Amino acid sequence: MVVMLLLPTFSVLKWRPLFSFCAKFGRKIMYVNYLHELRQHLHFDQLHIPQPVLEHDERLMAKLRPSQKPQVSLPETHQASATSSSVFHAQLPTQQFGVSLQFIRDHSPADDDFIPPVVRQCVEFLSQPDALETEGIFRRSASTVLVREIKSQCNMGHKPDFNGDVHMAAVLLKTFLRQLDEPLMTYELYDEICAFQTLDKDERSRTVKIMILEKLPEDNYRTLKYIMQFLSKVMDRSDLNKMTSANLAVVFGPNLVWPQHGQMTLSSIGPINQFTDFLLTNQDEIFII
Repeated sequence: MVVMLLLPTFSVLKWRPLFSFCAKFGRKIMYVNYLHELRQHLHFDQLHIPQPVLEHDERLMAKLRPSQKPQVSLPETHQASATSSSVFHAQLPTQQFGVSLQFIRDHSPADDDFIPPVVRQCVEFLSQPDALETEGIFRRSASTVLVREIKSQCNMGHKPDFNGDVHMAAVLLKTFLRQLDEPLMTYELYDEICAFQTLDKDERSRTVKIMILEKLPEDNYRTLKYIMQFLSKVMDRSDLNKMTSANLAVVFGPNLVWPQHGQMTLSSIGPINQFTDFLLTNQDEIFII
């Protein structure tokens, strides 16, 4: 379990002594100061955030100097209402973020083992021993401005320069998944995944195999398998990086599947995370092709 706290500085100071008594719980705490920082970790548009919280965040952002303000792209749900003076950017043939796997496949060299370039580049960088052993990998945030710059590099067809920053590569991989035109697990499978907890334990393996092997499009299957195999390496070093299958499921679950319409409910997060944990811990018998 990873706990994210969005707290005023005074509240952080008030709570911090409590966390210090439990180091294990304290390591699961991730502090963020502004709502835009959640975009690096969650499918932000699916969160139900009370209007008073949004307004308070806007007031905090307004107090920042221009040089301090992050450049945050509008969520898809708000892009249509942007002013007419906004500049429309056409998709580049090399676009990696905010498009479908099919788009990336259609604009990539023919390859029977197709994996989106940015996914392969992030995984290869993060598969280095020092990266795999980094504590809190996939939990930590990265500079919003730098993430945007590296996304721009990737969208123009350039290889990303992580400058040795493990957390930058980790954030970029999550961002790619979260910004896919359709979730990697597809909209079609959302309801089945949310019903995962209702399945008898004896039924789970067979049901998940059918979902993964028979219902996922080929490119989705191959990309999911590639990521799961990499995350298996991360789990193997959980003694150092503290990322168990359960922790990885919390981080990746909401980035693998979300509803086509409406917001992701709190009741759906548990089943999605359990489903993802099941994939991680049973991948040898699931990804058999």
